[in-house]
Amino acid sequence: MEKDTPSEVNHLSGGGSNGKEPLNYVTRVLNSPLEIDPVAWDGLLTAQDAPSPFMRHAYLAAMHTSDSATIDTGWEPQFVTVWHNKQLVAACPMYLKTHSYGEYVFDWAWANAYEQHGLRYYPKGLCAVPFTPVPGSRLLARNASARLALLQAMLDVCQQKNLSSLHVLLLSDADRVACDALGLLARQSVQFHWHNRGFESFEGFLASLSQDKRKKIKQERKRVAQAGVTFQTLVGQDITPQDWDFFYACYERTYLEHGNAPYLTRDFFTRMQHDMPENWVMFVARREGRPMASSLIAVQDVGLPTASAYGRYWGALERVDCLHFEACYYQPLQWCIANGVQRFEGGAQGEHKMARALMPVPTHSAHWLAHPAFADAVDRFLEREREGVNAYMSHLEARSPFKAEPM
Repeated sequence: MEKDTPSEVNHLSGGGSNGKEPLNYVTRVLNSPLEIDPVAWDGLLTAQDAPSPFMRHAYLAAMHTSDSATIDTGWEPQFVTVWHNKQLVAACPMYLKTHSYGEYVFDWAWANAYEQHGLRYYPKGLCAVPFTPVPGSRLLARNASARLALLQAMLDVCQQKNLSSLHVLLLSDADRVACDALGLLARQSVQFHWHNRGFESFEGFLASLSQDKRKKIKQERKRVAQAGVTFQTLVGQDITPQDWDFFYACYERTYLEHGNAPYLTRDFFTRMQHDMPENWVMFVARREGRPMASSLIAVQDVGLPTASAYGRYWGALERVDCLHFEACYYQPLQWCIANGVQRFEGGAQGEHKMARALMPVPTHSAHWLAHPAFADAVDRFLEREREGVNAYMSHLEARSPFKAEPM
């Protein structure tokens, strides 16, 4: 495949309108999301079983144009598209990866095993949203036939490029059906999400919790208030460029304190401000009138029964006990309750989130490995891992932070 020219492959896939005649699909692999019509891409997204703002064309394009996810940062775009009668019928964000950073479904041990046996693991194929551990639709398709054609095209690309593997991360139920049909290995992990039980206020939410959890949250909020910290909530267009500048200083500080450069550039957030302002809510912490910390959540479908929110980023320029919990959980949950948001996803990992009433939910990924012996070994590993994850989920569910239901 030439660097500047999309590759094109014609192939047949079973299942025309009568279920018998094969469909003549054309596959094109594109080197940039900018080569795809945003309206066509977003049209596919809205028809999926689990759309999210992070799969919007504007979000993925911003990752690319802001130099956050490019070939220079180890994310070489290979967006796979499927066409029928000159119409886009399926598409996905695929990347050639030279590392496993920014994925949140960990395969470092697999890479090490390959290296120990003198085999090359990188580059690998990855279908995911860069730096964004939010489950949702990955294989955007008009129907099941087109979704299978898309996944097969991805596997074909991996084989043509002699890649070690393909990984489809944090996928939806419809994606799982396609991956199972083509024999990809299933992997399960755990995240922590909050669900609105019809709460009318934050106090009503607290009243649903067990006494010890309720007391702990009140104590944590009191410590922040006694430190003289107040919060301002900014929504959408109300977030000014100066607010975004301050937020980025906080976000950057979080990474630098751990000796790392931030994944996302300042330009990425400029593009979010311009292209997707309606999808962001910012909480700014102030003390003595000065901004000193900030958190940012993404939102979708606010005002609708499907309204969701996603905890994304935070940072602080001053240290205050329990400030992280207030900025990243209590302020967002309070806003979600006030605005009728039904679900708040807390991001990757974090058993501590259960104390804030974020409950464990399973997440799913699918994997294909070219090497037969390693594929067999990983399959056996994943079977054991699933057993462990299911046992872990059962253990966590027995420790619910909510009041026990009356007998």
